[in-house]
Amino acid sequence: MIRVQREDFDPGAELAALTEGDHGVGGACVFVGLVRDLAGEGRIAAMTLEHYPGMTEKELARIDAEAQERWPLRSTLIIHRYGRLEPGERIVFVGTTSAHRQAAFDACQFLIDWLKTKAPFWKLEETAEGEHWVEAKDSDDAAADRWQGQGGG
Repeated sequence: MIRVQREDFDPGAELAALTEGDHGVGGACVFVGLVRDLAGEGRIAAMTLEHYPGMTEKELARIDAEAQERWPLRSTLIIHRYGRLEPGERIVFVGTTSAHRQAAFDACQFLIDWLKTKAPFWKLEETAEGEHWVEAKDSDDAAADRWQGQGGG
């Protein structure tokens, strides 16, 4: 399931809903991304995330389908927020469930790595020096590249 929303979310409630009633789940893995107050040498006052409605959901669904093909998953949930967020606020929730923990771990890591590099979101950071758009990081690309050609469990 994919949700792109302005509103905050409750990670515990989302995990409970993800696993509720499915007694075939042997492992659940959750990643929650937060806004940091540091970027490089400077402090971040806020971050604004922008996206193209429709296009964003379609790409997130494609990334989710890729995970479903690679691993024997019971369920997945991707929540990505947009709008102006301040340090400490939640940005993203990625949850995966599987009969076995390793598939849940691997799929969750795959999803967050690919979200960082392939999801169409644009980030504008507010700092004491002014606003600037966040560029892609080589480390994020390297993390995503390691999944190229790899299958799941």
